[in-house]
Formats: sequence, structure tokens, C-alpha cells
Amino acid sequence: MPFNSFDQYPMTWRTSLNKAETPYYVTLAKILEQDIASGALLPGTKLPPRRELADFLDINVSTVSRAFKICANKGLLTGTVGSGTFVAYDVTTNIFASPVQHNTPLIELGSMMPETMPQEEIVDLLQKMLTEPDAFKLFQYAHGEPLWHKEAAAKLIARTGYSPNPFDIFTASGGQNAIAAVFAGLFNPGDKLGVDPLVYPGLKSAAKLFGIQLVPIRQEQGEMAAEGLLYAIKNENIRSIYVMPDSQNPTTHTMSQAGRRAIANMIKEHDVLLIEDGINSLLSQHPLQPIMSMAPEQTVYLASLSKAVLPALRLAYVVVPQRFQPQMENALYNINLSQSSIMTELAARLIASGQLDTLLNARQVGIHHRNQLVDTVLKGFEVWGDSNSLNRWLILPQGVSGNQFEKLALEQGVHVFGSERFAVGKDDPIGAARLAICVPESIEDLQEGLLTIRKILENLS
Repeated sequence: MPFNSFDQYPMTWRTSLNKAETPYYVTLAKILEQDIASGALLPGTKLPPRRELADFLDINVSTVSRAFKICANKGLLTGTVGSGTFVAYDVTTNIFASPVQHNTPLIELGSMMPETMPQEEIVDLLQKMLTEPDAFKLFQYAHGEPLWHKEAAAKLIARTGYSPNPFDIFTASGGQNAIAAVFAGLFNPGDKLGVDPLVYPGLKSAAKLFGIQLVPIRQEQGEMAAEGLLYAIKNENIRSIYVMPDSQNPTTHTMSQAGRRAIANMIKEHDVLLIEDGINSLLSQHPLQPIMSMAPEQTVYLASLSKAVLPALRLAYVVVPQRFQPQMENALYNINLSQSSIMTELAARLIASGQLDTLLNARQVGIHHRNQLVDTVLKGFEVWGDSNSLNRWLILPQGVSGNQFEKLALEQGVHVFGSERFAVGKDDPIGAARLAICVPESIEDLQEGLLTIRKILENLS
């Protein structure tokens, strides 16, 4: 029997437990997951303390703890030492959910994609490759990576300010696969990963898949604070962090050089693994020094081509410290099996020939032009980002949530993503929306979408 009477006792969550169903912790976890899915428990709700819930249900505290852990590993719960356990704020959002059907075509400003542009260089290079005597080899699996492919990858990454050893570079089938391989090879279910409070949604979905708990790190000036990181290391038991230092998705913030040095010093001192996502660094005209250059033994660095060059070129290069290479090699093989020979050869030739520089420069010009349009149409409103940004971060009027704005825009034929889709942890995120400005095929479509957004903002102000 419960030790206390709960007849008049306030509790944020009351449930019953069928003692015939065992084990209890699995049953309790299922009930908790169902109540979150149904909306009976809303995002941000603080759950009762574990001892109180155990007393209420007349079960052991360890049973409650195990049930909470199951749900936390699925990304449903979050908690910090001394604050309690909360329903994660993003449990009701799905970045991959398609918008409802409309009678008129939507202007897509939601999902991230690079601008559609001519790719004559790639077409010409492919045609040349296919006329060579050993072209048939391009349609086989790639067994082993030629050294000159790795040297080409090292040349590409050197654009960001760090020249890796070619032998430390591995290939993955895109940035998302690279992240999955890092999680599969270097993490265990239940491990905690420190992240920004608003983070790349693909990282969140991969973390849920592998049972990794995301811990938001306190920020200062839009980036991880050294004190916040130190607190998480000592109190939240994190042993790794993830950052996107250049044009962070979704906030567009570029981490200061001082912030990069602070993180490098912290991870070296405490032997913390850093996943540095350089997906946007290749598009920066004047990139700052990457963190890996300051802490190479603690950092796994990712460079992806699909956003910077061509969506179909789904390749990522992963720079891995030697001590992690056996695990990463095994994980990459099991996740990717084997790379496409035609893709790895095409990418290497583009880099080695210098044609990729031409493509990147053209991409930068297009991005700059689209950002100029954003600044013109949305002048007077707070829109974060600069001429290098693949997306912009729109700060909404006071009292308007990202979810609300997303629905209003959808009603007017424009698809954007509200800030709730990117949130990590228990706190209500800032009212904002991500505008993926490179997705519309034409500059005219982008302008129409931005003008619609401006009208909505003016009506809200």
C-alpha cells in the first residue's frame, strides 16, 4: 500500500498500474509513452518526483527510474540534475511530416535543400568518365578507397582552415549517414550528448534511433558557454558534444573564434568527444578556424557535399582520430556497406581538377543573391543570418509561437518550420521560424513566399 494518502495531493501525472502485467517498468513506460502521444501529458510538463510516483503506484523507486530511462532514451523525456524530469518539448513535432494537401501549390521554405542551378561541369565530367575504357568499373561497389581520393578529400577540407591527414579520412553516404555511423560506432544507448538548445533535426532523429539522450547546453551570445559546458560535464555526465560552428542550423549563428578556443580547451582538459559538423563551412567565404585544428585528438569532423555542391552527390567525408578509427570503420561498413564507385570517383575528380571550386563559388553567388532578397523584402523585421546562410531565422512578434506561425503560413500557401521542431529539452523555445530560402526553384517563387510572410507579420504586429 502507498505510504501516503494522495486523495488531496497535487500531482502532474496520475495513472494506474495493472500489477498483473510484468515487468512493471515496461508497463509503466508504455503508459507514459501513450499519455505523451495522446496529449494527456503536454510538452514541458514536469513529472512527479520518482519517489512520490513510486509511493503513489506502490512500486519501487528503481521501477520508476527504469521506466523513465526507457522513455528518455526515446527522446520523450528530458531532465537536469536538481530540476526534475520533464516531457521533452519537441515530442509532438516531426521534421519529416508532410504538410496537409492544398488546392494550390505550396511555396516550400521548410525542408533544407540547395538552390537548383545548372551543373554543366558535372554533366561534362560524367560524360567523359563514361567514355573511358574502364568505365564499367564505375558501376561496381567501391572496395577500398584509393589514396588519391582521400588526398582530394583532404584538399577540400583544407578550404575550411584545417589540413587533415588523408589516412584519417573515411567516406559516408551523406552527412546523416555519417552522424548515424558516429553514434553506432562510438556511443552506447543511454549516452548523453551535449547540444545547442535548438539543433539540426536530423541529429535529433538519429539520436532517438540510437537511444542517445540530448542535453541542451546553456548559452551566451548564441553559442555554448564554457561554464554551461563544464556544468554539463560535471553534473549531467555528458562525455560528448555536437556543434555546427558555421551558420548553425537553424539559428544561422557562426561561433566566435574565442568560443571555439574555449570548447577546444574544455574537451582536451576533460577528454570529451566533439562531433564538429562542417556542413556549412565549405560555403563560408572566410571560414574561422575549425575546432578540430585545436583539438584533433578529441574531434570527429564531418564535411558533406550534398548541401554545398549537389543534392545527388550524397557523400560525406569524416575525419576520425586514430584511437576511434577501428570502431568508425566497422560502423561505416555496417551502415553504408560500400560506397558507390561512380559517386566517389566523381567527387574526387571534381575536387582534384578544381572544378568543385567553380561550383562552390557559383553556389555562394546564388546564396548571396537570395539573402539580399530576404533583407529587402523583410526589412524592418528581425531576421538572423547573413549572405552565407542557406536558411534564415525569423524572430516572430512577441507572443507568437513557431507552431502558430507555421500554421498561419501554411494557410497562405507557404511551408516553413517553426522553432518547436528544433527544440531540445524542457523549455519553451523562442518564437521563431526557419526559412529555407534556397529551396524555391526560382527567385520569383522565393519573392512571392517572402511577400506572403511579410503580410502575415504585418497582420500580427
